[in-house]
Amino acid sequence: MQELKQKAIFDIDQAKTIKDLENIYRKYLGRKGDLTAVFKSLKKLSEKERKEQGHLANKLKQEIEQALKEKEEKLQRTSSDVSDQWIDVTAPGQIPQQGHIHPISQLRRKIEEIFQSMGFSVVEGPEVETEYYNFDALNIPKDHPARDKWDTLWIKSKLLLRTHTSPVQIHYMETHQPPLRIISPGRCFRYEATDATHDIQFHQIEGLMVDKNISVANFKGVLGEFFKRFLGPDTEVRLRHSYFPFTEPSFEVDIKRGDSNWLELMGAGMVHPNVFKSAKLSPDLQGFAFGMGLERLAMIIHKIDDIRLFSSGDLRFLKQF
Repeated sequence: MQELKQKAIFDIDQAKTIKDLENIYRKYLGRKGDLTAVFKSLKKLSEKERKEQGHLANKLKQEIEQALKEKEEKLQRTSSDVSDQWIDVTAPGQIPQQGHIHPISQLRRKIEEIFQSMGFSVVEGPEVETEYYNFDALNIPKDHPARDKWDTLWIKSKLLLRTHTSPVQIHYMETHQPPLRIISPGRCFRYEATDATHDIQFHQIEGLMVDKNISVANFKGVLGEFFKRFLGPDTEVRLRHSYFPFTEPSFEVDIKRGDSNWLELMGAGMVHPNVFKSAKLSPDLQGFAFGMGLERLAMIIHKIDDIRLFSSGDLRFLKQF
């Protein structure tokens, strides 16, 4: 039985497949197997020898069965590993899911293209601003009541997340001489409660045009041309008097398409002389500036009723545009 054990263990170690193990089982433990023959021969022995040899034979049977089980598990694991790594090179490839341009990005690109065709440059600035560029240089000193309109996110003393893209005007005018024609798109931040029409962050496009003889007529002509290209040739533009500390006179800009009602869309006005002084330019210059929120514009165009959808990351929403 010791030789039988050594032979059986050797055969099991050499087995390459489950089929090999089945053959080994039949060879040793089947009805005509070698160990089965040993059990049959025990009846020829005396009662004492039969008891001793029977115990050894049962122990050998258990060891062979255990060795077969362990080898089978090992072969199954190996087979599974190979299956996981196997690649069918003839199978058709899997096309990865493509990304989708965000509706705000689509809107921004379209606006930039229109203004660039009208001679404007696209300029960007930092999202973290100093108090000076965000307020003081725009004619909003510390004690000015207009500061209450901006729910500011302060980072530390004199530093904040910009509340509008207007600071880009100052940065640009400090390093460039007129004539100037720029738009400055980017994110802005306000510390306010989030609801269907307000969010803690939003996108804005600021515009600026500066030269010696720029008038309100130039401003209305540029805006009129832009909206006709952007919304259609039947778009009308109306200016209403308003107040902003960095422009004088200041306007609310309304638009109307066809038989629709007038709709307020942006704030604008002629650049205040104090803003030119802050940028170290002559206060005798003239220019206009305007700013509009892209989320508001997108909500109007696409009839979206909740601003929070833009930052939800929900592909069911984004893939509609």
